[in-house]
Amino acid sequence: MPEQARNGPILFFDSGIGGLSVVKEARVLLPEHAYVYVADDAAFPYGAWEEDALRARLVALFGELIARFSPALVVIACNTASTLAIADLRAAFPDQPFVGTVPAIKPAAERTRSGLVSVLATPGTVRRQYTRDLISAYAAKCHVRLVGSENLARLAEQYMREGFVDEDAVRAEIAPCFVEHEGRRTDIVVLACTHYPFLVNRMRKTAPWPVDWIDTSEAIARRALSLAVTLPPPRKMPVRDIAVFTSGQALPPLRRLISGFGFSLDEVAMPEAGEPG
Repeated sequence: MPEQARNGPILFFDSGIGGLSVVKEARVLLPEHAYVYVADDAAFPYGAWEEDALRARLVALFGELIARFSPALVVIACNTASTLAIADLRAAFPDQPFVGTVPAIKPAAERTRSGLVSVLATPGTVRRQYTRDLISAYAAKCHVRLVGSENLARLAEQYMREGFVDEDAVRAEIAPCFVEHEGRRTDIVVLACTHYPFLVNRMRKTAPWPVDWIDTSEAIARRALSLAVTLPPPRKMPVRDIAVFTSGQALPPLRRLISGFGFSLDEVAMPEAGEPG
């Protein structure tokens, strides 16, 4: 890795604003580093994309991002992008360290008492063989229900931007997670999308019974910390943390949200890297 990149910022990437849940944890563990946050809102939601087209978009987009920001570390704070394309990204950019995000199936299997676990994710993450391989490897003795939500990421975006969400809509999206079988009930729900932790209080309120909601944000931040300690100390000069939206557009509520997380908005749109299949 070039010395410029080794001293560069940590780049956080998501399809929207869900990755801010990871940034919140990372700021506690890595407060001295400069951050860049990239939301690929021009392509949101990723569920509308054909997989090969999205994979190609991500590789092309990261070519632009790495050239522009020379990040010391890239944190892909998005289950869909990680499970689909992280192997392609590591192959395309072998000198660039990446931290991916995967569903927290292993800790859920270790923690469950009833043996009934649900994984709440986007449809793309549910379809992916990567997710099924995690279940086979770590949760073979559990009954794991995969629940693909079409609308929850959009609801989380709405809530973060506007401060309001339809609780009945949240209730409908999480309802399939709750299973009763032979006197046992689901006791753990894995939040397998970084958008979902922003709605967890609404989920608790609308759930039919209490469960343990597992959020992977802290684990991702700790993995980033383990890699960051191998890097040179960050630059001592003041560095502005910036947020980039690939659409190049951000309404006032979004500007306020980003500012609250410590970012200044960069309004330069990224080059378009493809369209949904």
